[in-house]
Amino acid sequence: MGEVTNHIGTSINYNGEEREQGDAESNTLNQPLVKANRKLSSTPLALVGTKVSHIESLDYEINENDLFKHDWRKRSKTQVLQYIFLKWTFACLVGLFTGLIATLINLAVENIAGYKLLAVGHFLAQERYVTGLMMFAGANLGLTLIASVLCVCFAPTAAGPGIPEIKAYLNGIDTPNMFGATTMFVKIIGSIGAVAAGLDLGKEGPLVHIGTCIASLLGQGGTDNHRIKWRWLRYFNNDRDRRDLITCGSAAGVCAAFRSPVGGVLFALEEVATWWRSALLWRTFFSTAVVVVVLRGFIEICKSGKCGLFGSGGLIMFDVSHVTYTYHVTDIIPVTLIGVIGGVLGSLYNHFLHKVLRLYNLINAKGKIHKVLLSLSVSLFTSVCLYGLPFLATCKPCDPSIKERCPTNGRSGNFKQFHCPKGYYSDLATLLLTTNVDAVRNIFSSNTPNEFSMGSLWIFFVLYCILGLFTFGIATPSGLFLPIILMGSAYGRMLGGVMGSYTSIDQGLYAVLGAASLMAGSMRMTVSLCVIFLELTNNLLLLPITMIVLLIAKTVGDSFNPSIYDIILHLKGLPFLEANPEPWMRNLSVGDLGDAKPPVVTLQGVEKVARIVDVLKNTTHNAFPVLDEAQVVPQVGVATGAIELHGLILRAHLVKVLKKRWFLTEKRRTEEWEVREKFPWDELAEREDNFDDVAITSSEMQMYVDLHPLTNTTPYTVMENMSVAKALVLFRQVGLRHLLIVPKIQVSGMSPVVGILTRQDLRAYNILQAFPHLEKSKGRKAH
Repeated sequence: MGEVTNHIGTSINYNGEEREQGDAESNTLNQPLVKANRKLSSTPLALVGTKVSHIESLDYEINENDLFKHDWRKRSKTQVLQYIFLKWTFACLVGLFTGLIATLINLAVENIAGYKLLAVGHFLAQERYVTGLMMFAGANLGLTLIASVLCVCFAPTAAGPGIPEIKAYLNGIDTPNMFGATTMFVKIIGSIGAVAAGLDLGKEGPLVHIGTCIASLLGQGGTDNHRIKWRWLRYFNNDRDRRDLITCGSAAGVCAAFRSPVGGVLFALEEVATWWRSALLWRTFFSTAVVVVVLRGFIEICKSGKCGLFGSGGLIMFDVSHVTYTYHVTDIIPVTLIGVIGGVLGSLYNHFLHKVLRLYNLINAKGKIHKVLLSLSVSLFTSVCLYGLPFLATCKPCDPSIKERCPTNGRSGNFKQFHCPKGYYSDLATLLLTTNVDAVRNIFSSNTPNEFSMGSLWIFFVLYCILGLFTFGIATPSGLFLPIILMGSAYGRMLGGVMGSYTSIDQGLYAVLGAASLMAGSMRMTVSLCVIFLELTNNLLLLPITMIVLLIAKTVGDSFNPSIYDIILHLKGLPFLEANPEPWMRNLSVGDLGDAKPPVVTLQGVEKVARIVDVLKNTTHNAFPVLDEAQVVPQVGVATGAIELHGLILRAHLVKVLKKRWFLTEKRRTEEWEVREKFPWDELAEREDNFDDVAITSSEMQMYVDLHPLTNTTPYTVMENMSVAKALVLFRQVGLRHLLIVPKIQVSGMSPVVGILTRQDLRAYNILQAFPHLEKSKGRKAH
């Protein structure tokens, strides 16, 4: 029935009337999502990127009407093979384009940041420190300005990582403008600018978003205004196949970010996908394999020096495979400790980031200028800290036994000279005055136990905790992976230094374990993280203790608060359905939910045009039950004269009927050929629910429409005595948009439909608003 969503932009007063609170861009996350209302209803608004948008659910269910059944029967073997071939072709293209764009972003970031750091190093060598700061801060401000203005003015949905919205889409929530061409281009350019500006954010989340944008554009044949009308593309003109493509895109994005093909597949399975099957597993793996081939090809080209300052690294980003060690029983203590610390710090990070995002929303609500100024303020603060704090660290003498060049003021290197005299280096400048990827590579370095002092590591850790909180949420594309890795690797290396000779594990490997533990403590992923870190570091010996650390960190973090992506989903107002229902949902039946909703709006199998127009004008429901008088001998338990449920018809199909003016002068059933002449099956898959431009004459109002051929005759139904918990599991696993409630015993003359459930009706928060006694009696609050 009504597509309703807990919201941010508006609130509902106690009479159920919608009340605007200023401009849609100026609403705050500090407002209650839904005010008390005894009915299961709210306005369909949520925050997508940094833009408040109208949202609704997706139709993942197969609409088995007469047209679909006829098309399915007449499909030839050639058409089936075309469909399968196109699926694999798109999977290949998703991987190819994602790999190419990831290479472009890497080349641009490394060259822009590299030349910036070389210019700063030139001024440092001349001891022109103030000029170096002005150069450093000015370049970073310019890059941040480009990224922020693009997001604020052209594509607000490109801000942030995009992963929460992708999770919501794959859960069945349509997130408008999230996968468009403008969003993708702004995401690419914005990611280059924000990462090259030295902000404490990564390109991993944006790459996942870019991969899904590529998949969506391929599936629909281009942008909304310039689509390719190939006949083959009609097979993908539905939400189900787009969902599979976007899943492939998310896996390809993670693979491109970490050069981790298996980790990308597992990330899509564990973190973003709600619905999964073996055929999808093969295609996502194929997409990630193509990404790796593309990346490997360009890395070989760059080794010849044709990529500017990109460098000559291999496919492994943080290779620590040369470090060998053996386990001891005593190692279980520091490994357990690092897992516990990761879980506690991860949950604290989630808690404080939640507060910062609310604060930023108050600032952003003041207008676009304030959004840009906030981004520039964070950039200036970051630049001053990265450049100024190394002056607080003492210079350390270069170790002559180390083969690496020491000191250096180049764009990279493990021993930055900064302000130190010849033969000395600044360990803090080595970590701060470089790109984020090089900082991780430096702090992961092995067989260098005395390279970084404990004081410098503490400064690095505290700084990146602050930057990690205040950078995420500004109006630029941003990823959470790298900031969390930087924080976690710092305390991991510190713990390795404290353990000293007590353990045989290298400090660089402690840094790897610290990064893994904090990611598990914040994001609550285990299997995919384990494989990603295995592919990142190329050290299979780390696998057992990494598994232990991840399990401990996730367990500890889960005892405090939800994962960071779940918190962001909640803040944005996206009606995400969790996998596990609340325990108190077993004590509530779907019939109770139906009673708390407005009466069901139904249509007859052959309905008057005037009635359809009235329903479309006066309701916002997206589906309507179609009823008929029973024409057969009633079954046992069904009274004579009972009304039967013929099926469910979508609002979009009713609008299409009116636009095509498929009217009858008399009340009758139509023949099958009449319908096929007017409605191609693939045309019904298009979402067309704009009723405003449909003009119906007074004479047409008295005509009839046969709804039977367009009605889904096999909608999912549940008995009114089924528990809400069981209905929620069914709704989520099948990927439904509507779930019909039918009476246990049908009474003559009574409607065979008690109510219709949508995802908003099954959300714990909305249920507790309609049934506040549940919260009081159970002492539980829904997230």
